[in-house]
Amino acid sequence: MRPPLPRPQRSSLAPTMSAELNVPVDPSTPACPEPGHKGMDYRDWVRRSYLELVTSNHHSVQALSWRKLYLSRAKLKASSRTSALLSGFAMVAMVEVQLETQYQYPRPLLIAFSACTTVLVAVHLFALLISTCILPNVEAVSNIHNLNSISESPHERMHPYIELAWGFSTVLGILLFLAEVVLLCWIKFLPVDARHQPGPAPSSHTGWQAALVSTIIMVPVGLIFVVFTIHFYRSLVRHKTERHNREIEELHKLKVQLDGQERSLQVV
Repeated sequence: MRPPLPRPQRSSLAPTMSAELNVPVDPSTPACPEPGHKGMDYRDWVRRSYLELVTSNHHSVQALSWRKLYLSRAKLKASSRTSALLSGFAMVAMVEVQLETQYQYPRPLLIAFSACTTVLVAVHLFALLISTCILPNVEAVSNIHNLNSISESPHERMHPYIELAWGFSTVLGILLFLAEVVLLCWIKFLPVDARHQPGPAPSSHTGWQAALVSTIIMVPVGLIFVVFTIHFYRSLVRHKTERHNREIEELHKLKVQLDGQERSLQVV
């Protein structure tokens, strides 16, 4: 005779099922089933949905913090490269320019060239200083593969300085560099084919016309640069506003849904 097969013990499944329902939900667990399934009532489904919502919001805040960190690091890198490049070009232009000793330059032109070059180098070096001081601390935190290390980065406290370096390097620094190019063209071309005697240069010689052409070309370029900068920042602000509005609408929908679930629980 064959031995009798053991019967399944149904009484041990009920305590196990109730114990699983009382265990807190782990953030890595998948979404819970809809209410009405066997073994889960409406109150447990609302509790688990709330825990999943809180967990997802926590991860969204961490992702936003890391995105701000990477954006600050990218801005510091771009400002340091741009500032080093443009300040070096300005210094080379001031050193390598050859002034004609036999030609009497207009005094406002020389003063404007000297002031523009000095302010240009000072602005870019200040932006380079800010980037050099803050970037190593941000890089040290961004290379750590730990989500909780975001609080050790100084990019939130140093955000005004990062924006100041970004503005000096990209907006003010490039405008000064365009003015530097115009002044350099006047100093370089004005003595060409001019009278070697004191007094203002006539407007018919080649050097004066070449300098005037460079100025005429550079003025629309500067205006286009200003218009593009304003349009870019307005588009960026509009994009951020629309994204925040969508997030607020989603949170409002979730709040309305949770309020409705709480009312239904109170009625029950």
